[in-house]
Amino acid sequence: MSRVISIVGFSGAGKTTLVEKLIRELSSRGLRVATIKHAHHKVELDTPGKDSYRYKEAGATMSLLLTRDALQLVADAKDNREPEQLAERYMGDADIVLAEGFSHAPGAKIEVLRRACEKPPRCAIDDGLIAIVTDMDEVYPELPHFGLEDIKGIAQFLLEVK
Repeated sequence: MSRVISIVGFSGAGKTTLVEKLIRELSSRGLRVATIKHAHHKVELDTPGKDSYRYKEAGATMSLLLTRDALQLVADAKDNREPEQLAERYMGDADIVLAEGFSHAPGAKIEVLRRACEKPPRCAIDDGLIAIVTDMDEVYPELPHFGLEDIKGIAQFLLEVK
């Protein structure tokens, strides 16, 4: 099974930017990286009227659209919505899965916390927090801290964490 790490933090903290940089770094090291993004708002995943949309409307639990060089899966997701369950079901080929969001889900988490956001930490150590990417040394001093631009250091930590 793939290693799954959730990147958590408040909106505007820099989660997406960090995930994007980590994908580049980990991929350059030869790893197959997959991502899962948790959206709090409704997103249209398929185009009404198109074949895959019609299949789902007819009752298919999953619909896979395959083009010459990509694929898209639209599947029911009422159950098994935790990052580790999703990774096991859909991302078996990945070496590591970076899940953005999922602060309330079980599993290992790295929080992005910036002083400029003026927010307290979103997660506690008991929530699975294993490290902090921050410019605030005083927050959870017992955990590993990484600077916001220490992408190589964070990537190495991800490779070493069990």
